[in-house]
Amino acid sequence: MACAAVLAAVIPGASRSIAAPPGNDSAQSDDHVRLRERAQRKRSGDMSPANEQADTQRPPPPGLAGDWFGLKEFLADRGIGVTARYASETALNYTGGRRKAITETGQLDIGALIDLKKLIGLNGGSVQGTVTYRRGHDLGQHAGLGVLQQVQEVYGRGQTIRLTQFWYEQMLAGDQVDLKLGRTAPGEDFAAFSCSFQNLSFCGSQPGNIAGDYWYNWPISQWGARARVNLGKIYVQAAAYEQNPRNLDRGFLEWHFHGADGVLVPVEIGLVRGAASNGPIGSFKVGGWISTSNAPDVLLNQRRQPAILAGDTMLQRSSRSGVWVNIQQQLTGSSKDGKTERGLSVFANATQSDRQTSVVDSQVALGLFYRGLIPWFTEDVFGLGIARTHVNDRVADRERLLAQPTQGSEYAAEVYYGFHPRSWLELRPNLQWVHHPGGYRRADDVGVIGLKGALTL
Repeated sequence: MACAAVLAAVIPGASRSIAAPPGNDSAQSDDHVRLRERAQRKRSGDMSPANEQADTQRPPPPGLAGDWFGLKEFLADRGIGVTARYASETALNYTGGRRKAITETGQLDIGALIDLKKLIGLNGGSVQGTVTYRRGHDLGQHAGLGVLQQVQEVYGRGQTIRLTQFWYEQMLAGDQVDLKLGRTAPGEDFAAFSCSFQNLSFCGSQPGNIAGDYWYNWPISQWGARARVNLGKIYVQAAAYEQNPRNLDRGFLEWHFHGADGVLVPVEIGLVRGAASNGPIGSFKVGGWISTSNAPDVLLNQRRQPAILAGDTMLQRSSRSGVWVNIQQQLTGSSKDGKTERGLSVFANATQSDRQTSVVDSQVALGLFYRGLIPWFTEDVFGLGIARTHVNDRVADRERLLAQPTQGSEYAAEVYYGFHPRSWLELRPNLQWVHHPGGYRRADDVGVIGLKGALTL
């Protein structure tokens, strides 16, 4: 279902949000979801004020069908919280690209979080399972935009059905120690950031945007284990994830061990402020990763000469690495339960990968959120972001030796306004501008009108 069709059906009542009818029995299942969101924010340090409904990499709140005719309440009483959502992204390029086009792409996700204390009496234990189905078409391909970062972030990684999450988590020592094991993704816990923008430059865990050939973000999962220690406002965490290109295969259960070529090890230390006191929310994170898999040098051959001139096979590097910094801070307004209710927040994300093996070696994104801009809209949020994605200078050296146009930096900007015509629907019209698409100085700029939205079932 495209966002445009949904908008036509609901816009007559866009100035208000429908409240739950009297006597609604979904309170316990709603609480289950809110507790999950609060715990997830504390684990990841992601304090983005944007509503989770259209965040394509986070579980959604309860929606259109309410209590699912009593099923949600029945399951919640037994420790099982269920969610379902369809997220859609429509885009039209009004300038730039090889031709004008409009496309829609989307993701259906169905998830369940099992509280093992309620179900079997195991304190601090939980199991998460999520199935995703991606479909639709990418404007970048259809219109020949030539961008480094997609203008519809939800597209990609195979238009297929996947088991995206299937992990077990155990809290110990009064929630000071947090262990997680199973099918997961690094971006759930490391360099975590919301996915409320439609341009990929501002969506999700940034290392996966520039090192996506081995750091797999949602909806790809891999075998992994993560340990986290909470020391008051400060936390330290580390993990190990199996690196296996077969995880990209288009299948529901890609649980291969054969074919693995290394291990991805990220480490992060963070400070989260204001979540407990309902004061200004802030999170400050710094981290890095190392991959043990081999990768070819982007320029040199085995004799450490430019391979383009001297021939021979590429020099193989024994590891890959990178670092990141994430900063989010609420400047004005109020907060509750670790989430901004109203006011201005700013963010800054920066990631640098190694220059020996990375085609795209860095990305920086800056921006702001303002929640509660228009009083008569429920949970509205205004977002603005600018980003620079840089192609490795050593790749440009290779292109120069081939007498090809050289790549440098791509600059992206997006502004959106998100609002709720209905409590179960969020719409986010947006404008995007991409300067030097693909990092090519002579490429025409790309302008995109977009509509991102989510229908929560």
